[in-house]
Amino acid sequence: MSNTPNRASNSAGKPRKKEVTLDLTTARQMLPLVRSIVTDALTARRTINRLTPEQERLDRQRRELVWQERQRRYQVIDEIAAAEKAWTAAVGELNGLGVTLVDDESGEVDFPTKVNGRTAAFSWLVGEDGLRNWHYADEESRRPIPADWDKAGTVTSTRYRGGQP
Repeated sequence: MSNTPNRASNSAGKPRKKEVTLDLTTARQMLPLVRSIVTDALTARRTINRLTPEQERLDRQRRELVWQERQRRYQVIDEIAAAEKAWTAAVGELNGLGVTLVDDESGEVDFPTKVNGRTAAFSWLVGEDGLRNWHYADEESRRPIPADWDKAGTVTSTRYRGGQP
């Protein structure tokens, strides 16, 4: 009998998350939901960004604050905590769907996929009306999704050769 406790193979003891790979059709079907969740995340981020300077000022002056300012300080702390909770929930929901919020200021989201066997992502940005760009995982520049990918139904079976599919 061993004295070593039974442990999972990873340090947190949680099951490893399976890598998600989405085809173009599925990613486009997910977009309305993702758009809504990203809007929530951006709203929370803007609230945090708007209130943080006020919180810092009130914290610096906390010993000289009159009651109304102290009350405001507590209110700001609560509002920031609520916004952080909302941001965390939104990002968690996106991660649960298998997508990644790349930039919570601009609202850029990546939908993981494979192109020619390489890790890639369809890329969407708040304000865009549809999913029209993609990039390899090791690249930052977004490329237009070739028209024949819509017809193929899947990206993994399509070969991309620079500007000529």
